[in-house]
Amino acid sequence: MKKGSFNLNDLNNIDLKTIGSAPLPARLLVLVIMAAALIGAGYWFDTKGQIERLRQAEARETQLRQQFETKQRRAANLDAYKDQLEEMRRSFGTMLRQLPSQTEIPNLLVDVSQTGLASGLEIDLFRPENEIRRGFYAEKPIRLRMKGNYEQVATFTSGVAALPRIVTLHDINLRPEQGSNRLTIEATAKTYRYLEGSDG
Repeated sequence: MKKGSFNLNDLNNIDLKTIGSAPLPARLLVLVIMAAALIGAGYWFDTKGQIERLRQAEARETQLRQQFETKQRRAANLDAYKDQLEEMRRSFGTMLRQLPSQTEIPNLLVDVSQTGLASGLEIDLFRPENEIRRGFYAEKPIRLRMKGNYEQVATFTSGVAALPRIVTLHDINLRPEQGSNRLTIEATAKTYRYLEGSDG
């Protein structure tokens, strides 16, 4: 290759052993090509992997930040959760105290019957059924059939709701008596008993 002038066709004649004596443009071109090759190889064998690891680390950081924020919110509300749990325990204890014990069931049956009589209802059926166990409590159903006017029925249901122990009314069926202003009410009254020593 001749020193001094250089054109692109001379690229075919470049000898790397004598590159030092090649024209300046040829030397610069070879340097640019070699630098590009080094940068490309460095990117392919090193930087590309680092970028992928960086993306994975950023994704992991986002996930960990979300987990941290969730746990931080829970920790911030921990005292409120503890207070709420304590309130639920107190409420549960209060409700358990409203459930009659085994020895109180007969008296409660009398209370329900007397509530009906005091309301002015005529009691046709008052039949306690067998106790049904349901986890930590037992259910005592009482089949009822009574007759009276609307006000007496309303007084009875209010009276049952006001009893000191929990009694609920289910399967209520009201039928008017033909030729009178009286109603026949059929229902199942249920009271509940806590089963001592039950693990729920």
